[in-house]
Amino acid sequence: MERIKERLQSLRAEADNAVARAEEAEAKNKKLEQVLLEKDQEITSLQHKLSVMDADLEKAEGKVAEMKAAQEEGDQSKTINEGLQRKIQLLEEELDAADKNLKDAMEKLRQVDVKAEHFERQVQRLEQERDQWEKKYEEAQTKYRESKAELDDLVANMEGL
Repeated sequence: MERIKERLQSLRAEADNAVARAEEAEAKNKKLEQVLLEKDQEITSLQHKLSVMDADLEKAEGKVAEMKAAQEEGDQSKTINEGLQRKIQLLEEELDAADKNLKDAMEKLRQVDVKAEHFERQVQRLEQERDQWEKKYEEAQTKYRESKAELDDLVANMEGL
């Protein structure tokens, strides 16, 4: 009887541990989903910045065309054109930086996707492990009930003697 109680306590402890691990896995999953949401928001922000930069680039290209026409008008236009050329160079540098940021963001997104897939696999593995523990727990419960019934029968037989 004492062994049965010890075994029952052991099974309860195992079940509690399994529940704790499942809750921990769910918490990790929520954190990862939050990280993924933040990365999605960051990507959206970067895409918006890129579209703004594209619009700025189109404006700058328009200004370049205007300045080329002004260059033909004379030396005074040449000075203005040089200033605009510097602005274009700065915009191109900003565009290059924005392209680099976009590439970095895409790489980070790819890494987040890889991590998300990895964690999804971990969650699936933990869910399978939890299901196995639940099955073991149910089997132990069944064995416990059968043992208890046998013990009750034995006690009843002994009292009948």
